[in-house]
Amino acid sequence: MHVRRLLYLSAHQLTAFKWQSGVLSEEGSFDATEAGKLGFANYLAGNRKSIFSILANVSDEGFHIETIPFLRGADRTAIVRRKLGQLFFSAALTTSMSLGHQKSRRKDERVMLAALTNNEVFAPWLTALASAESPLAGVYSLPLLGPVLLRKLGITDERCLLLTIQDQSIRQSYLEKGELFFSRLTPLHNSSIGGIAQTFATEARKLQQYLVSQRLIGRQQPINAYLLAHANTSKALESSCVDSDNLSFTILDIEACAQQCRFKTLPADTRCEPLFLQLLAADPPRTQFASDAQRHDYHLWLIRSVLQGAGAVALFGCLLWSGRQLYEAYQLNQEVEVITAETSLARRRYEDILKTFPPIPTSNESLRRVINRYVDLEKASTSPAYLWSEISRALHDAPSIELDGIEWKAGGTQPPRAPLGVEAQRNEPAGVESEIAVVHGTLRLGAESNPRQVLAAFKGLVDALELNPQLEVEVLQQPFDVESGKPLKGGDATVADSQPRAFKVQIRRTRGS
Repeated sequence: MHVRRLLYLSAHQLTAFKWQSGVLSEEGSFDATEAGKLGFANYLAGNRKSIFSILANVSDEGFHIETIPFLRGADRTAIVRRKLGQLFFSAALTTSMSLGHQKSRRKDERVMLAALTNNEVFAPWLTALASAESPLAGVYSLPLLGPVLLRKLGITDERCLLLTIQDQSIRQSYLEKGELFFSRLTPLHNSSIGGIAQTFATEARKLQQYLVSQRLIGRQQPINAYLLAHANTSKALESSCVDSDNLSFTILDIEACAQQCRFKTLPADTRCEPLFLQLLAADPPRTQFASDAQRHDYHLWLIRSVLQGAGAVALFGCLLWSGRQLYEAYQLNQEVEVITAETSLARRRYEDILKTFPPIPTSNESLRRVINRYVDLEKASTSPAYLWSEISRALHDAPSIELDGIEWKAGGTQPPRAPLGVEAQRNEPAGVESEIAVVHGTLRLGAESNPRQVLAAFKGLVDALELNPQLEVEVLQQPFDVESGKPLKGGDATVADSQPRAFKVQIRRTRGS
């Protein structure tokens, strides 16, 4: 797990603090000497899994307000970089922050350009961080935390001064509409309570006069100065810091401020380093001075953290899915066990019921074969309904024909036809299951009929049957003997008037056709 560590940098030394669970604890101080740099390198080697942030409180800094055209994206970035290069040519730590757009027609933007101008103060510490590949979240300036503090305290003055004391110096900042416009650092020569009170009063008046000379405020414009101090200095401050027509003082108890910000580590005296360090840890400002190259290891840490977080989420999702699958498998096993028990119970009941039946005279296997044979026969069985329907259709238009009987049989085979040649008989199947109906009937056309009319009526019946291509019609007996070797006599018609003319027709249908 990564731990946040804060590095407080002054002109002479660097102090390391550990921030964990909202508690700020000092871990060591390193002077700007070879021994101090070596000790800091060892400190970094022992805390490789930490994220570092630098809070600088140095006098070598510059603030400049510039007005640029209304731009966006790469064009705005390019012009801001050019302005920074022109104002702070050799500074390695620069930044900018927007102060809003003017309400004129062009909507020009006011930009605060800032820089930490003394590279030698930061170089050894930044080099040590880069050599140790320690992630650097950013380099922050202490005056940039002033607006954060006022927002947390609920101070909404349009223009005000903020005076604080840290590491034997007094920080004076001018804020307008909640944004930093100017800041400077003055050495504190007398650190007694009276000396602090006198320095606050003197420096506040000097800063007010400087702002008037720079035309940042009006000559007679009143302004309020907020003094951040410990409760034990309040009487001395009240006696030294007397309000005037255009400058009034407000004393802020540093312990009450820390409590209002919900910080766990309360300052022990008027020095504000712990308060600003906790502000940096809890609510870092958006503006910082380190370049992308100096924050390279921090960017790698961010990418690694995102990947690890995504991997952890994926792993957690896989574990949840695996748990669900295990739970469902457990439920299925329980259901299988219940079904298996029910099956065993049903099988035992079935066996008990079978024991109550009388014994079968044959074996189960023989009975099964008989039943299977019976099912096959049922499937193969047919009905004379189809042939009867076709015979009925053919007799519908032959009222002179009377049926004497129909002989029907099925399951036989159709023998090869006699008139076929040798080659045709070879291609004809040996036998096909079929059904046969032999129709016996008589023809009665009346006394005025002649043999030709009888034969025509009979031929009509045969033609009606042959209309169905599935039927093979064969005449077994005609009403008259009309063979070519026998003559058809006219006197036969007179004799036949008293007796019916019988005929016999065989109808064959191949099963399944």
